Amino acid sequence: MAYASGGGAAAAAAAAISRAIKASGAIVRLEPEDFTRILSRTTKPLVVIAKGGLFKSNFQYLTAYKGLIFYTKSSTELLLPGDVEIISAREIWIPG
Repeated sequence: MAYASGGGAAAAAAAAISRAIKASGAIVRLEPEDFTRILSRTTKPLVVIAKGGLFKSNFQYLTAYKGLIFYTKSSTELLLPGDVEIISAREIWIPG
């Protein structure tokens, strides 16, 4: 197996990120307030939640709305509507 070095490694990493973005589709990053507004526009939204952070904890959220994926990250837990279906994930990774 050959390993890229120098500029080749950077190019390989950029290509991997590009492939991940294409595979995942459009991901829209929102502020937490805008994310909760999206949730209020639909009934029974599905939300994926993960706790992240190395030095400082954060809460990450994903939901789909009208064919797009919406993502937000918050230092505090968001107050979600009562009809939200929640899936807890170990990790959420967003390319780029």
